[in-house]
Amino acid sequence: MDLDELKKKKLRELQAQMKQAKEDEEKKKQLEMQKKRLLKKILTPEARSRLSNLRVAKPQFVERIELQLIQLARTGRVNLPIDDEQLRKILRQLQKSKKTFKIKRK
Repeated sequence: MDLDELKKKKLRELQAQMKQAKEDEEKKKQLEMQKKRLLKKILTPEARSRLSNLRVAKPQFVERIELQLIQLARTGRVNLPIDDEQLRKILRQLQKSKKTFKIKRK
């Protein structure tokens, strides 16, 4: 292979990687939009507001909660729409199940 062929091959590889990254980003956006639509259906405005406030402090925790809320709604294990009081109850239950580690120094 000469230098031109190597450059063309590398260019094709980079273009394929960029195309794949763009497709992945598009899928991610679609999933996020779908999740937002579902949450809008299953949460009252007050509950959505609480989640958005909590997202500022604990984004990963809220992400997990949102997925769990969607699962609860799909399986019919909660009354819809979930109001602020129900959400607070669910949050308390999830925080209780959170493991804590204590380090004692001597």
